[in-house]
Amino acid sequence: MTKSGITVYGAHWCPDCRRSKVFLGEHQIPYDWVDIEEDPAAQQLVIELNHGKRIVPTIVFGDGSFLAEPSNARLAEKLGLKTQAERTYYDLIIIGGGPAGLTAAIYTAREAIDTLVIERAAFGGQAAGTEKLDNMPGFPEGVEGFDFAQRLRKQAERFGVELLQAQEVHGVAKKNNLLFVAAGGGQDYCAEAVLIATGSRYKRLNVEGESQYIGAGVHFCATCDGPFYKGRHVVVVGGGNSAAEESLLLTKFAEQVTILVRGEKFKATRFIQDKVLAHDRIQVRWHTEVRAFRGDRGKLNRLLIVDNQTQAEEELAADGAFIFIGLSPNTGYLKNSGIRLDPWGFVVTGPSLLADGKRPPGFEDRDPFLLETSIPGVFAAGDVRDASTKQVVSAAGEGGTAALEIREFLKRH
Repeated sequence: MTKSGITVYGAHWCPDCRRSKVFLGEHQIPYDWVDIEEDPAAQQLVIELNHGKRIVPTIVFGDGSFLAEPSNARLAEKLGLKTQAERTYYDLIIIGGGPAGLTAAIYTAREAIDTLVIERAAFGGQAAGTEKLDNMPGFPEGVEGFDFAQRLRKQAERFGVELLQAQEVHGVAKKNNLLFVAAGGGQDYCAEAVLIATGSRYKRLNVEGESQYIGAGVHFCATCDGPFYKGRHVVVVGGGNSAAEESLLLTKFAEQVTILVRGEKFKATRFIQDKVLAHDRIQVRWHTEVRAFRGDRGKLNRLLIVDNQTQAEEELAADGAFIFIGLSPNTGYLKNSGIRLDPWGFVVTGPSLLADGKRPPGFEDRDPFLLETSIPGVFAAGDVRDASTKQVVSAAGEGGTAALEIREFLKRH
């Protein structure tokens, strides 16, 4: 049994089961998975709990209670996640609880700036799902990503930051002199300043079968889902640092790891490359792309791959596939906000807003701050920003810088 005592009873073909597993994974909540199609005793338990009905997912908790086919909101409530703020007005609202957002919150709270952080998943962002951070100053032996995220959260709470979890933000708008943030459940919050720190997400291949098998063989987080593949064969798609590092992590669970690299060499750092290429349970296939994900009974068991030089196709048997091909910004909710985005969807800030030396509307009396967006009082930091370096340490640094700029903005406002 997991530390949380949560067991998810479901079936490989069940989309609501995959949704619940994704929700738990995103919030870094450990659970046990039982496929009732393969376990008659578990199937009978589900039927008994649901008074003769075979309802999946049925999620059983450590205290003996259970939820049958719960919505994400109901599951969040049961898990004790705070989803409703104490008030509707704050000095500052931070959207995103990763290293950039939480670092900013620590700084602003210390400055007595009333701060609310809204996060859709687990606090700590992608850093929370990283096995080990080896390049964070002050941690000579490295630090587990989950531990680092928990430290950030506890530090923010110690300074009185209010934290909301499991809340989607649907929009940001400026009305008169106030900024409004539209959150889940139709709730609007308003503030003097807003910081966008929603980070980025893993890109998808957008090939046949990918969406169908997400959570049922296709994954984007080795830390979250690697333990399900003990003694099995998994495929990693990608040639950068993330793909190489996560491949090494997966060898702790999988018997064999095959990395599919589109080009003729890795883009990862030399140190990581050497570790991967020297590992006896990692195989690398160059010039290889995925054409389709395929399976039986709703579960992935093979990939259609192609050699992009010879165009030769083959089916590669695999129990799971982990995709690490880059990042896309989490900025869909900003589409109609008036906040300027670059062609890839990242938030444009500071000097990049000064086209031909001209200031954007609303900045007639001053230039934008370095991390300020095209709307006065709205700032951006971390991976969501167009010129960011996509590193945890720099995201935290930008969070601190944004906090200091927000302090100056509020003094003038």
